[in-house]
Amino acid sequence: MAWRQILWMNNNLLSSSASGFANLSSKPTPYIVKVGIPEFLNGVGKGLENHVEKLESEIGDLQKLLVTRTIKLKRLGIPCKDRKLILKYAHKYRLGLWRPRAEPVKS
Repeated sequence: MAWRQILWMNNNLLSSSASGFANLSSKPTPYIVKVGIPEFLNGVGKGLENHVEKLESEIGDLQKLLVTRTIKLKRLGIPCKDRKLILKYAHKYRLGLWRPRAEPVKS
C-alpha cells in the first residue's frame, strides 16, 4: 500500500514537471493579432500574394474566404494549384492547426 502511494506521488510530480518545460520557451512565436485576406495569403506564400486584390474585391473578408468553395474560386479565375493551396490552408486555419506568422520587426 505504501509503495502505491509513493509511486503515485512520483508519477504526479513527474507529469507536472514535464508539462512545465513546455511553457519555458525562450522565444514566443509571433502571431498576427488581426488576420485578413492579405495576411492570410502572404502567410501561405507560394505566389498567392498575386490574388489579394481579386479576393478582397470579390469575397470581402477572411471569414467568407474560409467557407468559400472551389467552384467560386474557379469562377474568379484562380488557377487550380492556387485554389488547392487556399483551400488546404483555410481548412487548417479553421481547425486551429495553422496561423500566418507575423513579420519580425526590422531595426
